Amino acid sequence: MSALATTTIQDSKVLHVCDLNAWYGESHVLHGVDFNVSRGEVVTLLGRNGAGKSTTLKAIVGLLRTRKGSVLIEGTETMNLPSRRVAGLGIGYVPEDRGIYATLTVQENLMLPPQVRPDGFSLEQIFNLFPNLKARLTSYGDRLSGGEQQMLAMARVLRTGAKFLLLDEPTEGLAPVIVEQIGNMLQQLKRQGYSMLLVEQNFEFAQSLADRHYIVDQGRVVDAFTAASADREQAKIRRYLGV
Repeated sequence: MSALATTTIQDSKVLHVCDLNAWYGESHVLHGVDFNVSRGEVVTLLGRNGAGKSTTLKAIVGLLRTRKGSVLIEGTETMNLPSRRVAGLGIGYVPEDRGIYATLTVQENLMLPPQVRPDGFSLEQIFNLFPNLKARLTSYGDRLSGGEQQMLAMARVLRTGAKFLLLDEPTEGLAPVIVEQIGNMLQQLKRQGYSMLLVEQNFEFAQSLADRHYIVDQGRVVDAFTAASADREQAKIRRYLGV
């Protein structure tokens, strides 16, 4: 392969994770994780509870104290960067618990994080994407439904200017109608060129969005499927997921 071709492939990757290891205290929980996400792609991490999926997201954004390996974001090595510097590269992380401040209003929650890039969503754009939030602007975080909290958490990272979203279990515990709304919203962001790394237990939801799937088991990536091959591999995928 020519040097030019190699450069083109590297440039297309918004995230390249290589031999990522991580620990909680003395517990070694990630064991050499390898995968990548290209610009404009939606990629999922699938696996049973406790497989290491959420830990992988935390390790990528620098929220774990002890880790080693390589995490390249837009070609920049981030292993020695604090999490605020990682966010400055255009990464928006939505944790499983959503991180909504209970004693702040919807508007205050939205305005709290600083903009990391100048092309973040305006409030008008946010309300076009999440009309529920406009009606709840003065409501406090602990007064929101689970679906409204998830929408607020996503809206908050979009306002910062992040173009690569890390979403941890965005549909967990939500009613089917809200899951459908979130799926439609993520499809819209995908059409706008956003890249996404999605941790999800709901394979049907993940399959409707993703270009590629990685299977995580016991802190390792053990298999991978493209969207085109996922239908043929349903039995294997469900065996990995324990469903």
